[in-house]
Amino acid sequence: MDTEVNNDIKTMSFEQALEALERIVDDLERGDVPLDQSIRIYERGEALKAHCDRLLKAAEDKVEKIRLSRDGKPVGTEPLDGE
Repeated sequence: MDTEVNNDIKTMSFEQALEALERIVDDLERGDVPLDQSIRIYERGEALKAHCDRLLKAAEDKVEKIRLSRDGKPVGTEPLDGE
């Protein structure tokens, strides 16, 4: 995979990456993209998917760290590293 072409992905928000991934899926499903371009955009799609997975995992970790009071209400958060 050409990492230079995909350098912009690491700065995308989850929503931006998901939108770009959806456009790639639409393009590939249409079937009118030349083979060499299909391979390039498929690889970009894989990079976008991996980025979305990382961002989603980080968000899930943050949610898991929300502390609850005895009555089940959020009272704050803890750092992910436990400090």
